[in-house]
Amino acid sequence: MKEGPDISRIAALIGDPARANILGALMSGKALTATELAAEAGVTVQTASTHLAKLEDGRLIAHRKSGRHKYFTLAGAEVGHALEALMGLAAGAGHLRTRTGPRDLALREARVCYNHLAGERGIALYQGLLARGAIAEDGPALILTEEGNALLADFGVDVAALQKGRVPMCRPCLDWSARRNHLAGAVGRAMLARMQVLGWCKRVEGTRVIDFSAAGRAAFDRRFGVSGAAAS
Repeated sequence: MKEGPDISRIAALIGDPARANILGALMSGKALTATELAAEAGVTVQTASTHLAKLEDGRLIAHRKSGRHKYFTLAGAEVGHALEALMGLAAGAGHLRTRTGPRDLALREARVCYNHLAGERGIALYQGLLARGAIAEDGPALILTEEGNALLADFGVDVAALQKGRVPMCRPCLDWSARRNHLAGAVGRAMLARMQVLGWCKRVEGTRVIDFSAAGRAAFDRRFGVSGAAAS
């Protein structure tokens, strides 16, 4: 491409297997050290540090210091959306890992995508909110409706606080495992956080898996299930 943004540089940064593993680990939304990321990438700490410097120079990741430690995160939500979209492209083209792990099914059911709910539960949430008129699709854009404001307030989410932030309220994010949208943006982040506060689900330590309890699944289905919306 002779004009416009240089996607080749970003593609080269993501395309290295070790750097791809580092970025995948940071999709959990957690801040991780170089030592932790080296383990995720299967390389030495020295090699990981070189990769991290390249990723930071390319503005795909950022770091902050806490005492003697340096913690790395994705540079922003847009990087997470891009990675999720690339995962979807890879899955759709049949480029899957040759060895599936024991958590693969759990990841497909519910996982964190940077800071919001993805997987089957994330898609169910998106569809349930659409069915209730809480969100509305306007071309590629996603709008939070007045019904959505009321639903969020009833769910215990401070809508006014979300509106003061710089993050878009609602944003569709294409789910890599099902090729359908789940909910990103400030609302998606707040709803996952609220579900965790209510005890419906919790993060599985060291993974992207979101584990819903039996009671949490039942509560989720009652409040956001599409069938429930049709009946109401």
